[in-house]
Amino acid sequence: LPAQFSGLLGTVYRRGNLSFTRDGNSLVSPVGNRISLFDLKNNKCETLPLATRLNIVCVGLSPDGSLAILIDEEGAALLVSLIGKCVIHQFYFHKPVHSVSFSPDGKKFVVTKDNLAYLYHAPGKKREFNAFVLDKTYYGPYDETTCIDWTDDSKCFAVGSKDMSTWVFGAERWANLIYYSFGGHKDVIVACFFEENSLDLYTISQDAALCVWQCDTELDGLKPMPPKDAAKEKNTAEDDEELLEEPKGEEIHGKADPSEQETRNKVKYSRVAKYFFNKEGDFNNLTAAAYHKKTHLLVTGFASGIFHLHELPDFNLIHSLSISDQRIASISINCTGDWIAFGCSGLGQLLVWEWQSESYVLKQQGHFNSMVSLAFSPDGQYIVTGGEDGKVKVWNTSSSFCFVTFTEHNSGVTAVTFTSTGYVILSASLDGTVRAFDLHRYRNFRTFTSPRPSQFSCLAVDSSGEIVAAGSQDSFEIFIWSMQSGRLLDVLAGHEGPISSLSFNPMKCVLASASWDKTVKLWDMLDSWRTKETLIMNSDVLVVAFRPDGKELAVAALNGQITFWDHENAVQTGSIEGRHDLQMGRKELDKITAKQAAKGKSFTTLCYSADGESILAGGLSKFVCIYNVKEQILMKKFEISCNYSLDAMEEYLDRRKMTEFGSMALIDEGGGGDHGVAIPLPGVKRGDMSYRHFKPEIRVTCVRFCPTGRSWAATTTEGLLLYSLDSGLIFDPFELDIDVTPSNIRKTLSQKEYTTAIVMAFKLNEKKLIQEVVEAVPSSEVDVVCSSLPDLYVEKLLEFLASAFEMSCHLEFYLIWANKLLMLHGQKLKTRSVKLLPVIQFLQKSIQRHFEDVSKLCEWNIYNIKYTLAMSQQRGVKRVAEEAPVGEEELDSDSDDLM
Repeated sequence: LPAQFSGLLGTVYRRGNLSFTRDGNSLVSPVGNRISLFDLKNNKCETLPLATRLNIVCVGLSPDGSLAILIDEEGAALLVSLIGKCVIHQFYFHKPVHSVSFSPDGKKFVVTKDNLAYLYHAPGKKREFNAFVLDKTYYGPYDETTCIDWTDDSKCFAVGSKDMSTWVFGAERWANLIYYSFGGHKDVIVACFFEENSLDLYTISQDAALCVWQCDTELDGLKPMPPKDAAKEKNTAEDDEELLEEPKGEEIHGKADPSEQETRNKVKYSRVAKYFFNKEGDFNNLTAAAYHKKTHLLVTGFASGIFHLHELPDFNLIHSLSISDQRIASISINCTGDWIAFGCSGLGQLLVWEWQSESYVLKQQGHFNSMVSLAFSPDGQYIVTGGEDGKVKVWNTSSSFCFVTFTEHNSGVTAVTFTSTGYVILSASLDGTVRAFDLHRYRNFRTFTSPRPSQFSCLAVDSSGEIVAAGSQDSFEIFIWSMQSGRLLDVLAGHEGPISSLSFNPMKCVLASASWDKTVKLWDMLDSWRTKETLIMNSDVLVVAFRPDGKELAVAALNGQITFWDHENAVQTGSIEGRHDLQMGRKELDKITAKQAAKGKSFTTLCYSADGESILAGGLSKFVCIYNVKEQILMKKFEISCNYSLDAMEEYLDRRKMTEFGSMALIDEGGGGDHGVAIPLPGVKRGDMSYRHFKPEIRVTCVRFCPTGRSWAATTTEGLLLYSLDSGLIFDPFELDIDVTPSNIRKTLSQKEYTTAIVMAFKLNEKKLIQEVVEAVPSSEVDVVCSSLPDLYVEKLLEFLASAFEMSCHLEFYLIWANKLLMLHGQKLKTRSVKLLPVIQFLQKSIQRHFEDVSKLCEWNIYNIKYTLAMSQQRGVKRVAEEAPVGEEELDSDSDDLM
């Protein structure tokens, strides 16, 4: 299956700086080692199909919005085209980078690392051998540099530092500008900003203090250095560079305390004001700030989740609001100054606030802890996820946004599922409840509980949506409830170990239950004796899944095997040895190699594809495997992450991290005894969170195929990953003849032989050509063409219509096609309903989405028309009352004019 990465849901912000695009309508947010683009006008989110090696810490956008520089934790940078969505160039800065910023004219960019600032020539529009050419290196601060800001004409930039000083440097050599530092602060500089078209500067420190610095020179007053002096300095820099291994460009050294002679006739700064944010003492550390030069709006965020809006230079408070109980890590303002974006890395929150109307433009949050389970709605339009934070979230697959969050559970959610209608969500939790949520009114309308409190580990609902089953991990029982009444119908006992998985047969009322007691039991819900069959396994059973047609059962066990069963006759039909395909990584604290550790690993989640020919399997590794069930071979292995900020990514530990005493990670650098680092106990999933350095382990907790057969999703440590088929890139002809060419197809079309042209287009299987042929058929001829179309091509045309609905604006035309095809071929399609179900569901999803959009528009129009009519009638009555003394004839003519 040529599925490609198409989106990352469930994670909206991790760490790093947020940036608005040039038009101010889209927001770029770093999510782990990828970046997501939130289109706020069209309400869509897209994750770019590229990734860095480690988590991204800073993003620099070019002023024209076409390029972005992504820099990860170790200083490895990617130059990315936001138009082509691809990597153009890779570069390594050798050390962690704190911030990156393009000049407003787009010709240069500054990178800060250690206590230095590096000025590079920005990549141009033409091809270059090296996209990153170092121009100058600036020395001055004693401690690490933290922030950058440019003047509007790109002549100078300011750099803030952890040594409580701020430095102003020139991008070119200016005769009357010497580089010296500004003091005045008692804590780390968080941000520095130039005033619009001026050298006046604002500096903000972590202890919530703001200094206003006034300059005696305008930007136009900067004098270029004479060419002789500049050339002389450049030559000395080049001579020094020959002796150095790493080129540093032209070196410029700032002075912390220049002499009086050096400052004569030079640009001078004076501090004109100092303001404090925490006068009341109710705020702690200032963590982020942003400034909009045109509107003079300063936004500051604090560690307590509060933000302030001030008008500068007078420091007037506009308003202050608490948006979170976590530290605000990043703030960005769009070009118009209307929208402010906030990122809170503690809970993974992303908020866009419109400050004038005091309303949210965007409010998204991922699961605080890792996601555990997911389920697709029957039409594939929505995905529901459950997390260890006790939340149940519902995501829209087309926009990638979460539109409702249910927080009723008091403990981790272990399983989620949709009923067959698609309007009810069920979730099981360790708090001892199974809850049913209504997607019409967004409420918890049923809560199912057991007589004695039990921790529910798995959940299943039958195809009618009437019977709900949940398995317990402490009492080894299965509880059956009625959805209608909410009553407990039965308790199924018989297993001698925790229940690990439940699955209903889609075609019959038969429940399969898997347990750690090495058995799979089949229970007939319509039979009073219940137990139908017991299948004996060689190892503890972890997961069980029925094929969509209900004729086969797949079982994954602790020994790494996937076995297939004909459950009607209790006969094993095949098995896959999948332990080697999992390809485990070695964790930092592991004492044994990955090869040895893999012997105890197995698949923890299974799912059949929509057509039942393939099976998806995932477990505690970075790979998801797709197997062909009939041939029992591995078809493809997906690497779901290349993020080395996660644990268990590498098969072999890096030799540079090994010492004579073992791995560096096993040596406690905190000092304190001979004990070193405590090895996690067996079964610990997430490591000790009390450590300073905490690395989450890469794992796949749940995989599910979309009912439309077009995509599949996996919940992982990084979030919810979506993979979909991209047929546009693949030439896949069907029964191709030598006469089937684009020119011949167009010739047949011009001769009005529409059916032949459609068949020929499907043989060539070029999507654009099929669209051209279908749209060339007059709407009056659709009936005739549909009736004469061969059965083999009806299915293909239905699939094409479903995908065309998503993109095309010819809504009525394609609805006529779908209607005629289904009316004329309905009976024949019914006989192949199981095979055609994914296609029909894909078509239903596309039509349903349009129906929802159009119905909202129609309801709004009906409301407006009613409002207009009511207003006109009211005015008519008012006018009649005012003109009561006037003759009847005039009244009649007036009312006619009004209508």
